[in-house]
Amino acid sequence: MTSGNKQKHESRNPIQRALIGNFTRSMLAMIARARPRSILDLGCGEGFMLRAIADAELDVELSGIDLSEPAIADARARLGDRATLRVRDARELAEHGESYDMVMMLEVLEHLDDPAAMLPILGRLARSHVLLSVPWEPFFRGLNLLRGKNVRALGNDPEHVQHWGRRSFTRFVERRFQPLASPPVFPWVMILAANERPDP
Repeated sequence: MTSGNKQKHESRNPIQRALIGNFTRSMLAMIARARPRSILDLGCGEGFMLRAIADAELDVELSGIDLSEPAIADARARLGDRATLRVRDARELAEHGESYDMVMMLEVLEHLDDPAAMLPILGRLARSHVLLSVPWEPFFRGLNLLRGKNVRALGNDPEHVQHWGRRSFTRFVERRFQPLASPPVFPWVMILAANERPDP
């Protein structure tokens, strides 16, 4: 079964492709601003964002983890040896003292029952920056309704258990990090933030 993430990135709908293109360009701009030497994509799925970074030929060491074995297999086929890809849990990495200049968590937090529990884990894994994104509600659901998706759920993706607007997500990030930039990536919210007090 094809994942929702893969369907999104491989869509031939010109509007969808334009939105994903803007998201990708903004992600690359935030990476260029932070200038990390190493990046961990936490919940990397099939590796689409890591592939975009690799294709941009940035001087950065790329790693990705996901809990889905099929997704990591797909990512390995997409990236080859341009990224280190593992089926791992972020908590295991933090417990073993792994750290990266930047940790990305793009379109993942909305799937978690307790997203606040990820903040200290991100703080331990990220040496300097985090790059986070979630759907921008209620606009994300509204666009789903307009294209006839998830109509019975009023446009809500059944896998999305958390819902944020720009302000509420900024406040969420501020619990642990210092937001630096939030580029316009409608219908998502993206925040680049500094880890000014890394956990021991």
